Amino acid sequence: MQDEERYQQGMAVRRAVLGDAHVDRTVENLTPLNEEFQHFITRYAWGDIWSRPGLDRHTRSMITIAMLIALNREAELKMHLNAAFNNGVTREELKELIMHSALYCGLPAANATLHLAQQVFDQRDADGK
Repeated sequence: MQDEERYQQGMAVRRAVLGDAHVDRTVENLTPLNEEFQHFITRYAWGDIWSRPGLDRHTRSMITIAMLIALNREAELKMHLNAAFNNGVTREELKELIMHSALYCGLPAANATLHLAQQVFDQRDADGK
């Protein structure tokens, strides 16, 4: 696949997973500093890895969230907690994932994620989602 094809495929997957509003904000905020990086993410993270046939998006969301909990990457974690719903992940599954992460990532990481997840849930409820 050529870079432009990978970019287009990546943009379609990125929109499906993260939502049009998030991707539109990202595109609107492109700068000379971040433009190449954003194209790289779209081509390789979304057009290559997230497009592979070996795992469905639900599973990829769960794996991504678990890794972000372990790495303590709050901004990305919040984004992927919210995006997980676009991939069919339920609140109950997120709760179980966070509980499971307490064993492998530590109680502080799981506790911080519970608070972050509650913020996401509250915002989704307020937005009627």
